[in-house]
Amino acid sequence: MSNTLQALILMIGAAVMSAACSSVVNTNPVSPSIAATKTQYAVIDDRNIAYRTMGNGSPIVLINRFRGTLDTWDPLFLEQLAQSHTVITLDYPGIGYSEGTLPTDAKEVAAEVAKLAEHLQLEQYDVLGWSYGGMIAQYVAFLYPERVGKAVLIGTNPPGKNAVPFEPIFVQTAFKPEYNLNDYTVLFFEPDSAASKRAAKSSMERTWPGVDQTKVPKAQELLQRYVAGFRGIAVDEMDFRSKFASTDVPMLALSGDHDISFSVDNWYPLIGNAPTLQLISMPDAGHAPHFQYPELSVRYISAFLK
Repeated sequence: MSNTLQALILMIGAAVMSAACSSVVNTNPVSPSIAATKTQYAVIDDRNIAYRTMGNGSPIVLINRFRGTLDTWDPLFLEQLAQSHTVITLDYPGIGYSEGTLPTDAKEVAAEVAKLAEHLQLEQYDVLGWSYGGMIAQYVAFLYPERVGKAVLIGTNPPGKNAVPFEPIFVQTAFKPEYNLNDYTVLFFEPDSAASKRAAKSSMERTWPGVDQTKVPKAQELLQRYVAGFRGIAVDEMDFRSKFASTDVPMLALSGDHDISFSVDNWYPLIGNAPTLQLISMPDAGHAPHFQYPELSVRYISAFLK
């Protein structure tokens, strides 16, 4: 079976299974052990880098979105993933609970992830990156292929020039100091879908009580450091985009069918010339398909990681 056909089959399977689940609001309680996971610190280059670890099984390092912290992962998604994996979340230098300064070069941010993995004595590990973190996850996979087993890329795009840009509403909303339910829905879900709006409310109710808002990046100088990183990734000086044709690292791209920041359409030009890439598009979903469909997303991710 060709890789292109395999990717199309996965996409069709996602649509069928997700449609069957789209009318169901998730009411599963979150394990207290996940909600109360202790923040730990690794001393790396004389800075305290914050991380949390939960679950059992093969290690997977989660790499966060623009303005995301240890607190902003949906705990139900973490709980589902931790049932079969050792899940490690971290805050970038200068973000959230970590000391230091966020690098403006994606290669340096990727190096920070690799340094934490080395500190934790992980000889080999998988990476899962969301949004900005999905781009960093690609850098980790391309720069440290001997250490990365597989890469899961959620709500993100490949490096280099992409045809479909951010929608204006993303820029209008993403830089607000704090998000209300409407902002959360617009940024991460599909406001035109009643089921997605219900999923947004459920996700925010699970997540937001545990978020220390004082740790969420708000200063414009700091947000501009992310923006500088995005610009460098778009320039793609190391031509990582071309490496999809030759990398041995299996990659799974999981996207919503209407992501206002990183359109799933930007992956299509790579299909057929990226032998290790699989693509799943989730229906009636936006930038956070793993928060809208936590159980379904983890089933796909776990099957891919086996």
